Amino acid sequence: MRMITKIGEWVDHRLQLAAPMREAAEHPVPRNTASWWYVFGSAALTVFLLQVVTGILLALIYVPSAGEAWTSLQALNHQVALGWFIRAMHGWGSNFMVALVLIHMAQVFLFGAHKFPRELTWVVGVFLLLMTLGMAFSGQVLRFDQDAYWGLGIGASIVSRVPIIGPAAVKLMLGGPIIAGATLSRFFALHVFVIPGLLIALVGLHLLMVMKLGINEWPMPGRIVKRATYEHEYHTLTKEDGAPFVPYAVWKDLFFAAFILLAIAACAFYFGPFGPTGQPDPTIIQTAPKPDYFFLWLYALLSLLPPSLETPFLLIGPVLVIVALILLPFLSGEGEKSWKRRPMAVLTVLLIAITLGTFTRMAQFTPWSPHMNAWSGDPVPDRFIHDTTALERQGALVFQVKQCRNCHALGDTGGQRGPALDGVAVRLTQDQLIRQVIQGGGNMPAYGNNLSPAETTALVAFLETLHPAKQAPARDASRDKVLGASAQKAPRAQQ
Repeated sequence: MRMITKIGEWVDHRLQLAAPMREAAEHPVPRNTASWWYVFGSAALTVFLLQVVTGILLALIYVPSAGEAWTSLQALNHQVALGWFIRAMHGWGSNFMVALVLIHMAQVFLFGAHKFPRELTWVVGVFLLLMTLGMAFSGQVLRFDQDAYWGLGIGASIVSRVPIIGPAAVKLMLGGPIIAGATLSRFFALHVFVIPGLLIALVGLHLLMVMKLGINEWPMPGRIVKRATYEHEYHTLTKEDGAPFVPYAVWKDLFFAAFILLAIAACAFYFGPFGPTGQPDPTIIQTAPKPDYFFLWLYALLSLLPPSLETPFLLIGPVLVIVALILLPFLSGEGEKSWKRRPMAVLTVLLIAITLGTFTRMAQFTPWSPHMNAWSGDPVPDRFIHDTTALERQGALVFQVKQCRNCHALGDTGGQRGPALDGVAVRLTQDQLIRQVIQGGGNMPAYGNNLSPAETTALVAFLETLHPAKQAPARDASRDKVLGASAQKAPRAQQ
């Protein structure tokens, strides 16, 4: 014991951490604050630490490669000792962490803890929520199974709708024009380095402000927050009716955090890890790429919205919500804290909870929008292959085999996810058709890795025949001009 004491003193003499740690443990908190309502933030921090530990263990085996990601997850599930359990702990930990952060923010709002002088603490909490959701989405992408592939395609299509910077943002997001190995590398870097680094920095800043400004007192009805007097009143309260954080309040945090860890372990043991499902293949669309539960409400909402409202909702809605959350403590920084005297705050939380819960429930049976339940086994109508060349008929066969009609209608039959193709040759030139097939765009995934050059050539040749009988297909005017100039130069050269 003497040796351990001497080593501790030697280390503390150089790092000088004992005094700050003692100050943090003994800082006074209002006695009523040591309540079970104040345990969600510490539980979220505990789950984040669990995510860090399990994430490091998974990173030792996981290979962020388009060809090896799915295989490495299969190895973790079936070959590595307890690999499936670590994956399950990491996956369920993500779900619990999102839920805990949401509950913590709702509790902070209802208890008025966003008011003066804790405005910046709330703003940092908003960014912590965004980072947590970013971790959850990027983690789902790293599964790189069929659902993750299509889900990422939907995410890319949402980003592509941003005016002006949309195409560049998609390329930055995917690491190129298509979902490939570079995409996984980028999301691996985001999930393992960038977002966790930001989370650690924001958590540190959040805890520092909690220490400096104190834990919010129990919101008593009639106790009004005024900028001129609040801080003096708070310090007086902690002196007259305060208690050290350790051990008076910390035991409830520890007990609840342990309960949450046991709940995560129980879910991991009973339900197992999430996926991976089938290997990613854009030619197989018999999948409902539903996200994990924290984004299910958005999935259902997009399924029910008219197509004309999707883009405005996706581009304007999130911005308004984030701006409103950031401005909330500055617009409502004083006044009553108690939820008993703030019926609008209670009504707002209940309305949001009921809305999210309803849409999450509806997502269990809401079809993927637009509909993709067409039967691709129906043959291409004869009128589309009548008087066609051998290459064009081969393209019709590719069109059939690759199940393009599951997403696109042809001859009034087919899917509604993509536009009808009866007149596609009028809308797109040959170069544009090739680019769309290979690189994808909008809601369409890239097929560059799933079609050979010969299949692509044949398919585009068939698509070029799809135009009304009395209407010529689209042509590239600039190419026609170049070809015309070349034709004029040729006779002069012969002279």
